[in-house]
Amino acid sequence: MYSEMTDEQLVHKEMALERSLLTSRFQHATNQLEDSSQLKKIRREIARVRTVERGRELEQGLRKNSLRDAHKSSFDASQVGESSTVDAAAGGFLKGIVDKLGGTE
Repeated sequence: MYSEMTDEQLVHKEMALERSLLTSRFQHATNQLEDSSQLKKIRREIARVRTVERGRELEQGLRKNSLRDAHKSSFDASQVGESSTVDAAAGGFLKGIVDKLGGTE
């Protein structure tokens, strides 16, 4: 699944998943998350992506997290599909917090 992605796509997928995890954590803390098992699923997906990233770094003889460092600047958080109706109902409150923490103001 992730082995067909380019390095850049892989890093962008990881960052999108991390953003989704942060949003889900806020929703869970405010009792707005309907399926709390979603947190575990997202964490596992992040681990899968990081495992593929690390394997590629070892193949290429790169230091740890070098792929992420090389491609994170091209990540556009506004391209990530926000499927949460809670964010829309709250006037984007959680999105604003995520943007501030993610540094995409």
